[in-house]
Amino acid sequence: MSRERARRRAERERVAAEAAAARQREAERRARAQARKKALTGWIPRRRLTPGVLAARRRAELGATFGLLFVVNVLVWVLRPDWAARLGALVVSLVVFPVVRLMVARR
Repeated sequence: MSRERARRRAERERVAAEAAAARQREAERRARAQARKKALTGWIPRRRLTPGVLAARRRAELGATFGLLFVVNVLVWVLRPDWAARLGALVVSLVVFPVVRLMVARR
């Protein structure tokens, strides 16, 4: 009976050792992949969104403002064939941006 238990225990320990070795190999593989990724993309600045309700509102307002002015410029680009009107619409969009931003803002 004790030989059988010892054999089963040895089998369990062998299986546990194989699993531990597999986990160790996987952890080393992940570490190498992480180091490779950091070496390749470490110099690129990461995008960081400011958390919070006010920052989310500001991002939404800016997105709506840019979207609105983009639609206006696309419409001018499609409807007017002359370059003077297209460039004029772009310049006017840049000048009017703060006013449109105030109109889009929920205050």
